[in-house]
Amino acid sequence: MTPARFTECLLHIRWTPINLASALQCDLSWVEALEAGNTEVPAGLAAWLETLARCHEAAGIPTTYRGKRHE
Repeated sequence: MTPARFTECLLHIRWTPINLASALQCDLSWVEALEAGNTEVPAGLAAWLETLARCHEAAGIPTTYRGKRHE
């Protein structure tokens, strides 16, 4: 997985590197190294992120609730 695709996957699932580090319970510095391309993304992590990104891409974001407020 390229650093660009790594970042794109995080954007699709609406996670920041901090969110990913929290989900994985790992050091933020490691996730930042993945994002910068200083460390290779492990195959298992890449597959998981690709799966999540594809699900989010396919599901999209509902527009029905835009502007919704509590009355």
